[in-house]
Amino acid sequence: MNTPSAPSLASLVAPHGPLRVAINLGNPVLAGLDAAGEPSGISADLSRLLAAQLGIGIEWCIFKKADESVQCVRADEADVGFFAIDPVRGEGLHFSPPYVQIEGAYMVRNDSPLQSNDKVDHASHRVTVGAGSAYDLFLTRHLKHAPIVRAPSSPAVVDVFMTQQLEVAAGVKQQLQADAQRLGGVRLLPGRFMVIHQAMGMPAQRSEQARQCLNAFVEEAKRSGWVADAFVRHQIQGAAVAPPGYPAHD
Repeated sequence: MNTPSAPSLASLVAPHGPLRVAINLGNPVLAGLDAAGEPSGISADLSRLLAAQLGIGIEWCIFKKADESVQCVRADEADVGFFAIDPVRGEGLHFSPPYVQIEGAYMVRNDSPLQSNDKVDHASHRVTVGAGSAYDLFLTRHLKHAPIVRAPSSPAVVDVFMTQQLEVAAGVKQQLQADAQRLGGVRLLPGRFMVIHQAMGMPAQRSEQARQCLNAFVEEAKRSGWVADAFVRHQIQGAAVAPPGYPAHD
């Protein structure tokens, strides 16, 4: 986005002055806080890169839950945020092309009879998932028999799974793998039940020029190798750089 029109683009993307960024800490693969309490991870780095290219400062809006971040951007209380692309979330938002693909996985206890993802959807299998997360939205549409138990947030999923003695936990594969190593006595089912396409988003009322600016920014970050370099910098494993363009909704 090296263009002499950057100042005018800045006024379209961030009409209130600084780039107001909604950061969701519920997905540790993409975002967290450093020792100084400042946002870190690939989402924070992308935000800083965009602000620098627009020539403006940055203002953080930090949330622990994805749906809170969505509501913030939808209400135009932030200029950009980072979301899993989902048709339910599309109302009131413009999604950029995705920059990262992440896998969603299931966790069960070691003594569970479940061995494959396609056997989870049964009335006797209570599945816990973070309320309002991409996994919640996806499973709400796709599970026809298994009851869904909604944890307060994605980081709380495994605690609810253990405390309530539920049959299945669903979430980011990397987070579940870390929890399995920490807890013991649990395992992940092989493979994945969904692929999450992570994108940037902005309020739907932004102009077409602002939308194209965001789209071009994300595509260039992928094409240039910046996203791949960020994986190395933040030691992200189990995720992939999204291909060019937009994915089809499930």
